[in-house]
Amino acid sequence: MASRWGMVMGAIAPAMTCQFVVMNPAMAELFVAYPPTNHITVSDRIFFIGTGDPSSDVLINGSPIAERSSAGHFAPTLPLTFGENQFTITQGSETITFNITRNTLEPPQPNGIAFADGTLEPNRSLARQPGELICFGAVAPPQAEVAVQLSGQTIPLIPQSSNIELPPNYAVLTEQTEPYALSAAQYGGCATFNQPGNVGTPEFQLTLNGQTVSQAGSGPIEILSPTTFQVAEVTVDSGIARTGPSTNYSRLTPLPKGTRAAVTGREGDWVRLDYGAWIKAAEVAVTSSPVPPTTTIRGISSRQVPEWTEIVFPLQVPVPMSVEQDTTSLTLILHNTVPQTDTIYFSDDPVVERMDWQPILPDKASYTFHFKADQQWGYKLHYEGTNLILSLKHPPAATTANSSTPLDGTTILIDPGHGSGEDLGARGPNGYPEKDVVLLVSELVKNELQALGASVVMVREGDDDLYPQDRVDVINATEPTMALSLHYNALPDNGDALNTAGIGAFWYHPQAHDLALFLHNYLVETLDRPAYGVYWNNLALTRPSVTPSVLMELGFMINPYEFEWIVDSEAQQQLAKALADGVAAWVVSR
Repeated sequence: MASRWGMVMGAIAPAMTCQFVVMNPAMAELFVAYPPTNHITVSDRIFFIGTGDPSSDVLINGSPIAERSSAGHFAPTLPLTFGENQFTITQGSETITFNITRNTLEPPQPNGIAFADGTLEPNRSLARQPGELICFGAVAPPQAEVAVQLSGQTIPLIPQSSNIELPPNYAVLTEQTEPYALSAAQYGGCATFNQPGNVGTPEFQLTLNGQTVSQAGSGPIEILSPTTFQVAEVTVDSGIARTGPSTNYSRLTPLPKGTRAAVTGREGDWVRLDYGAWIKAAEVAVTSSPVPPTTTIRGISSRQVPEWTEIVFPLQVPVPMSVEQDTTSLTLILHNTVPQTDTIYFSDDPVVERMDWQPILPDKASYTFHFKADQQWGYKLHYEGTNLILSLKHPPAATTANSSTPLDGTTILIDPGHGSGEDLGARGPNGYPEKDVVLLVSELVKNELQALGASVVMVREGDDDLYPQDRVDVINATEPTMALSLHYNALPDNGDALNTAGIGAFWYHPQAHDLALFLHNYLVETLDRPAYGVYWNNLALTRPSVTPSVLMELGFMINPYEFEWIVDSEAQQQLAKALADGVAAWVVSR
């Protein structure tokens, strides 16, 4: 498993991933934990996280590092020019040399009269419906004439007047989200095709200064039949639906195993389903059908099982669904569904005050569950045959603030981030890995929670090599009162390691927002720590819906001053107690 520089950075900032060399910092007084000696980045700057003898100057390219902690730790940021940048860090007779290469964010540029490498769009095979717009693009020299030949058509590609790009998602973490203009000459154009079948592979042509060059596209284009349908059935427990055909696109409500929908498009290894979502082809089985999967719905019913309310939706076909949440309600939308509903059984319920439903023409039905309390404790979806089961979790047994064990009856899951030599997480200036300190603090938190009456489930209690999905599987199997994934933080290369510190919290489902906000504020105020902030974030450990799931970043390993607080044993015990007390205060307040 690849090393990851902090859970948040590893999940959304691949540029931070590096090859860690495990060494004993005591072997040398001068030590640099980040970056690697040969590093490639697109950032316009780089920080150096390291330590040295506090009684002696550390120099970078001959200039002393001005600001260091009392233990000798440092984290200066230096600018980068495009291409190779060389830095030499010295202390006394010790020297470490770094070659940092800065690449451009621009797409590749054409070399002579040619298309720029890797810029032809579409860049893989695709299938679309008759009459649907198909667009083509390329980067080519300025003033060129560019066109695509396909199925007897010539499609001119016109220079784009404005080429605006957006920074990566992780730019939110460093408040650098402004769009920027691309200087490359980008050409684009679109066309439609009505005849079903394979229309061939696009042939791109470029003419400049009397010279014409041609280049084939990356795959064939198919037009789907309007009368014979391809139907995809989800074959995994939870099919990952997205807004577009790659993992760069946002997630939608996962589709339970057995969900069926007509295929309306394909792109590379992805298929588009008739309600608009895309899913990996590996997660579905595709068969032919004379009709698309649709269902009617009539009555629904509810039932009580231990700790859950189950709502049963009898359907003819397992159709796709979407879930929308806010703080007081949950709405389930069934796609490809036409209601024939006159009667619904939904009696008094420990969780739900009222259920409303309405048809959404032409082919959807919406069911909204209004909760008796502001806090939701989790939900899950699965099919039993063609019956869709929506399960709504009951709150834990009520307790009082005066009780010495206010967490009686609760199960708190703690996920100490990272683990093993293959997944160190972030590293402090002296090389101390996140995986070790977060496990130590998690054990302290466990002890404090148990003293307050909670049952505690630890995802790892040793140096275990676990993928994020392994940890999610434990959450789903445990169905705890809440799940806390504990981490220490890092930044992408263009962050300010020296001046960024504090507690951070990350949530995904609305049911976890209040918990994230409460714990963040509680730790900041109780421990008098800086506030990094509360973020919505699409992280594996925030996505479980079965319980409020929060990822806490308890400080910045890469900040020289905060690192000394992170590794202080007395501060660790204070942090553990504050976090456990915060959990108890939140549960009691619900």
